[in-house]
Parts: sequence; C-alpha cells; structure tokens
Amino acid sequence: MNRDHTIPRKPVDGQAALFMIGLCAIWGMQQTALKAVASDMAPVLQICLRSGVAALLIAVLVFARGESHGLRGGTWKPGIAIGALFALEYLFMGEGLRFTNASHMGIFLYTAPIFTALGLHFGLPEERLSPLQWLGIVTAFGGVAVSFLGGASSGPTRGTAWIGDLMGIGAGAAWGATTLTLRFSRLSQAPSTVTTLYQLLGAFVLLGLLALGSGQTAVTATPLLGLSMAFQIVFVSLISLLVWFGMLRVYLASRLGVLSFMTPLFGVVFGVVLLGERLETAFIGGAIMVVAGILLVSGHETFRARRVKRIDSTE
Repeated sequence: MNRDHTIPRKPVDGQAALFMIGLCAIWGMQQTALKAVASDMAPVLQICLRSGVAALLIAVLVFARGESHGLRGGTWKPGIAIGALFALEYLFMGEGLRFTNASHMGIFLYTAPIFTALGLHFGLPEERLSPLQWLGIVTAFGGVAVSFLGGASSGPTRGTAWIGDLMGIGAGAAWGATTLTLRFSRLSQAPSTVTTLYQLLGAFVLLGLLALGSGQTAVTATPLLGLSMAFQIVFVSLISLLVWFGMLRVYLASRLGVLSFMTPLFGVVFGVVLLGERLETAFIGGAIMVVAGILLVSGHETFRARRVKRIDSTE
C-alpha cells in the first residue's frame, strides 16, 4: 500500500486559508440548500442528480486536459472505494436531513477532521497526534454527547433529531475515511479531476439505485429547486471538490482543518437565517465544544508555532 511518504506536504499558508474560507461557506450552505427544497425533491435524489451532471462535466474536463492517465495504473480500486464512501457520506446526510435540522447536520457532519486526524495518527508518522490534539478529540466527542443528552430538537424534527444527528456523525466518519483512502492509495498522486470523478460516479450510481428502490423519485419543479440544484452542481460538486482534493496533494491534511471550524458555524448561521431553525441550549453548548475540539485537533501546530514565537521574542 502506498503511504505517500515521498511527497512532502506544507503547513497551511495565506492562500490555503483564503481557499478554506470559501470552501467552508460552500460546504456550510449545502445542508440548507438540500433541506430548503426537500419537499420538491428528496435530498437523496438531489445528490444523485447533481453528482451525475457534475460527473459528466468532470469527465469532459479530464479528457480535455489529457488527464485520463489518472484512470489507469491501478487507481480504479481505490476509486471504487472513495466512490462508495462518498455515496455513503451523502446518503447519511440526505437521509439525516429528514429527521434533524440543517444546523444540526452542519455541526455533526464536520466532525470529519476528527476522524481524519485519528486515522492519520495511526497511518503516517509525520501526523501523530499531540496531547493537545487528544484533548481536542475528547472535547469534540464530549460536545457530541452533550448535544445528544440535551434533549430533542424543536420544530417539525422534534423527537427524531437524534436519528438525523447520528447519521450526521456517520457522514463525518465516511468523509474522514474518504480522505484517508485518498492519502493511503495511488489516488494521492492522481489529478484532482480523476479523484473527483470517481466520487461523483459513486454517488450518482449508488444513490440513484437507492432513490429508485425506495421510491424517492417524485419531483415538483419550482424556481427555488432550480436555484438550489444550480448551486449544488456548480459550487458543491464541482468547484469545492476540485479545490479540496487539489489542496490535499499540497498541504498536510490535518493542518487544512485548522479553518474547518468555520464550516459548521456557516451551517448553523445559514440554517437559522434562511430556514428559521431554532437552536436548543444543549445543542449550542455541545456545538461550541465540537468546534473547540476541531480547533485543538487541527490547529495545534499553529498554536505551538505562536507559543514558540512568543518565547523567542522574550529572550
């Protein structure tokens, strides 16, 4: 198994930070976009269709750039794996939104950096977890526990929120597993377009079969549905994935998460402002703990560098 030791990764710089802010806004918005038109089209079908259209556009880009070589050399096996994991992530997200608020999903989905950091700790020597990161993991999962034990969601999801919240955590774990599969396979050296294509095809095929099998195929054409699908195809399925997987080949994966705390914050804000969702006290407390945990896990290098800088400046 290729463990990708030969390709050095960089810490997060200013350019990466700007890209991450944009990605966080896009990813934070997607749960709201899905739930806003759930009555017009089932979330699973939305994800299937957006993935299919985006896969077609990405395939054209792969061959136009002459990057079809990335589809050879044994990449198909990990390609199938990340396609299945991507489909699983969005299955959990789409189905979870039937039971819980978009703001809840925005927090629990983005526990992904925690799962990624745990996997990298056991797989790559240069990404071993520090004591501060272990504290972050305990804090984050403590926040999850607080949110679960705090009671049901308010509004139409009252009484079922725990089901959707649990699916959100499952989606985060699947996302983390996708990142690990990328890092530990031949796909770590493949063009980002190829990596994205494998994922989109997996989501299109598997979620399409699920939508057909479960009868979630009804569609009510509305302007809002068209706007939501356009956003999901162009920004979520194309731009964000291309940028994300391109960055994973340049920067340390655990370091990229230093700004990922903004994603769940964006998700909560969009859910409250655009969907009028109400937040429970326990959920707010738990969410703060989750975000703090993500910061400790992903930002420990930044904290350590600043501490060393302060010590040096006083000497």
